[in-house]
Amino acid sequence: MIIPYDSLEPDLLERMLEEIVTRDGTDYGAAEKPTTEKINGAINGLKQGRSVLLWDDQTESASLVSKEYAQKLGF
Repeated sequence: MIIPYDSLEPDLLERMLEEIVTRDGTDYGAAEKPTTEKINGAINGLKQGRSVLLWDDQTESASLVSKEYAQKLGF
């Protein structure tokens, strides 16, 4: 299920994105970026419609994915 980012309180959205962007396995290239920069980039992607937040009932977790990937998954 897609979580409309603008339906979340700003503080909750920021905490959710912080958890997502700091997960093991996230890769931001050769140079590591500060967490705040990662969060701001994620928020910009959501606002510009390039990415969406998906909720997975099985794992009870949210993920940030590209809009195209979400469409491939049928969302």
